[in-house]
Amino acid sequence: MDKPELLVMGVLPDWDLEPMAERYTLRLLYEAPDEAAFIAEHGAAIRGIVTKGEIGASAELMDRQPRLEIVACYGVGVDAIDRAYCAKRGIPVTNTPDVLTEDVADLAFALLLAAARRIPAADAWVRDGSWVREGSMPLTTRVWGKRMGIVGLGRIGSAVAKRAEGFGMAISYSGRSPKPGVPYAFHPSPAALAPEVDILVCCAMGGPTTQGLIDRAAIEALRPGAIFVNVSRGSVVDEPALLEALRSGRIAMAGLDVFWNEPAIDAEFASFPHVVLAPHAASGTVETRRAMGALMQENLAAHFAGRPLPTEVKP
Repeated sequence: MDKPELLVMGVLPDWDLEPMAERYTLRLLYEAPDEAAFIAEHGAAIRGIVTKGEIGASAELMDRQPRLEIVACYGVGVDAIDRAYCAKRGIPVTNTPDVLTEDVADLAFALLLAAARRIPAADAWVRDGSWVREGSMPLTTRVWGKRMGIVGLGRIGSAVAKRAEGFGMAISYSGRSPKPGVPYAFHPSPAALAPEVDILVCCAMGGPTTQGLIDRAAIEALRPGAIFVNVSRGSVVDEPALLEALRSGRIAMAGLDVFWNEPAIDAEFASFPHVVLAPHAASGTVETRRAMGALMQENLAAHFAGRPLPTEVKP
């Protein structure tokens, strides 16, 4: 019996590709010198797409795959997958939730601490001899006991809140509606939340419904000296307004893992000494990536065996 053919959109670790190659015929789009010619050659036989959150799958791409049955995302974010098109064709979409929650929350706090305590600058202070020449580096900002506001109290936002509790923080949040049973103060919008906090952390899901959610009004409502952290998507924030606030000092420090135009981000971000940058790597641990790959493969195996999908993203 022929193995199902899968279109693999982006690079995956060998620990995922090797077992998948035993069960499926893999067509590696990312190795193709001419993507259009590659799809023209293989599209008619493709039964599944394996993609990543930042790559997604467009309607135009999927329309050239008449036998397509499933889109399996290696990651949580599915905003770059045309889900309306998938729903129209009855193509299920799966993702890998939960397994990366704690690592993303860890990085949110790592970025927060790195920005507030100026850890990259402290490292350089030791390495370049400034400690010997100039003595102690300038004082930094405390994180413990601050007021944290979380935009999006889903899985990741809730995990960030648990960590904030351990730092003695007063926690509040914004979202589409209040969460039942949550002890934190609710605000109906980021603009309403912003003036009440010292630290604003963006954990909202990406996609059209949240594009520009943290808008200019929210950014301008922050108190001068605020700290901003984003482990969500660059699209959730009005990036020109964010850059303006970083330039003026309204946002005193920031830790950013995501940007509007990744990886070719606005060069101005690299010019700010009070901003800590990461390359969209919040889930980038060996443990989490193994778990993500295993869950993605479970979804594929379930589909081709006719079983319920473990983590289907509902329309």
